[in-house]
Amino acid sequence: MDVAVIGAGIAGLSAALRLAAAGLSVTVFEKEAQPGGKMRRVRAGDAEIDAGPTVFTKRAVFDELFALAGERIDDHLTIRPCETIARHVFADGASLDLFTSRERSMRAVADFAGAGAARDYRRFMESAFETLDLLDPIFMSAERPKNPLDLTMRAGLSGALKMARIGANRSYFDALTRAFSDKRLRALFARYTTYVGSSPFEAPSTLRLIAAVEAAGVWRIEGGMARLAEALADLAERKGVVLRYGSKVERIAISGGAARGLELVGGERIEAGAVLANCDTEALASGLFGTPAAAAVDLPLAVRDKSLSAIGIALKAKVSGRELIHHNVFFAADPLREFHEIFEGRRLPSAPNVYVCAEDRGEAGENPPSGPERLFLIVNAPAQAGASQTFDRQEIETCVTAAFSTLAASGLRLEWASGDRHLSTPSDFAALFPGTGGALYGRASHGSTASFQRPAARSKIRGLYLCGGSAHPGAGVPMASLSGSLAASAIATDRASTSGSRRAAMPGGIATRSPTTAPSA
Repeated sequence: MDVAVIGAGIAGLSAALRLAAAGLSVTVFEKEAQPGGKMRRVRAGDAEIDAGPTVFTKRAVFDELFALAGERIDDHLTIRPCETIARHVFADGASLDLFTSRERSMRAVADFAGAGAARDYRRFMESAFETLDLLDPIFMSAERPKNPLDLTMRAGLSGALKMARIGANRSYFDALTRAFSDKRLRALFARYTTYVGSSPFEAPSTLRLIAAVEAAGVWRIEGGMARLAEALADLAERKGVVLRYGSKVERIAISGGAARGLELVGGERIEAGAVLANCDTEALASGLFGTPAAAAVDLPLAVRDKSLSAIGIALKAKVSGRELIHHNVFFAADPLREFHEIFEGRRLPSAPNVYVCAEDRGEAGENPPSGPERLFLIVNAPAQAGASQTFDRQEIETCVTAAFSTLAASGLRLEWASGDRHLSTPSDFAALFPGTGGALYGRASHGSTASFQRPAARSKIRGLYLCGGSAHPGAGVPMASLSGSLAASAIATDRASTSGSRRAAMPGGIATRSPTTAPSA
């Protein structure tokens, strides 16, 4: 075969589809029984609940991918736009909904915190969109820059001046402090750094672009986010990709300084012209695919460089006291304390903020479920330092109790039967995604050079390529797809190196505007 892909996550499926469209023979090897990777479902009682990514932005990335295969995404999935980005509930009882309409959000902020806060919000969002427009073509949609100088050269003089004006070298929280006088708004926008598993105190200010991405559009997929992975897998198979589930890769075969194929658990040997690893790059660095393959990337990350893990709580519960919409965030009395506890203390938060995805709900005012409904709660947690450093059951349950206390303090009451809960811990994520210690986003976006240290599509071993949430351009559903697309382009280009054009070998363009592990220059 031409290309062997390890892992049927969103990046691996996107890459496989593009490579098949380019006429290459592709087989995807997935250790689980279904596609999706982190985009997974769990069972809580008699309900199946999405327990992975819940926010779907920049659907144009997937519109283009389906169009590349000659089909329309709307023929495979029912996708509904959300007018409301999220509902934010604070410990003082106040609530703020933000919308994809800038004007509507400004009115909501004015009602929430006054006319001055609305002006602060407008200026912040203008800066967020300026950052997105600047970094989209030179970072997110392009091969990873080698270093800040390379990025600055791509930006040109005008772009470099823009980066200086938006304060790209400042921390994200410093930018928030300058932008907002209302501390609740600082806390609200600080949570966006958790989208890439990072602390607002250490991440670069360019991560404000994530707010712009959500403001540009958020969608709901009927049936849950896992339906996207299923639809991509179905489309890939129709286009000739072979998907082998229950096929765990033992090692990547390296010979003569190049990747030559795979060996599966059980001894089956697979020859391939190129290997694409859609796995966390820590699995490679830790030698889990063989010692020779570990040379493809840098040494394993120190625990201080790992991104967030999480405690995921899937529930089928009856809701009362507070009206939920699809996306909700409940803030503790001290919303920023958890970042210090997690990143500095390496411990579970004592009073966590809680994200609640109400899977069966849409906009405010729509008919809510009449009985128990499907909920997925996310509490931020530190990644583990290693197999020996785990959080015991009592520590986990204490944190879960504190999370429900945050909800109760804001007026939200949940009732569920004892069997209607499924808990995912950092240890569970470490087992699901080997080598990570439970970190869900690869390297944390801390410091001005972190983004340039993330692995690029071309690894250090010839014929071995990288994609997924731990590789450039970063975490999230559209970014994973873009990561796969960039890797597919690299593979196709290297196989057709005489064409003289990096994009000539790849059908279709790579068009996206998505949040990423944003750099500073």
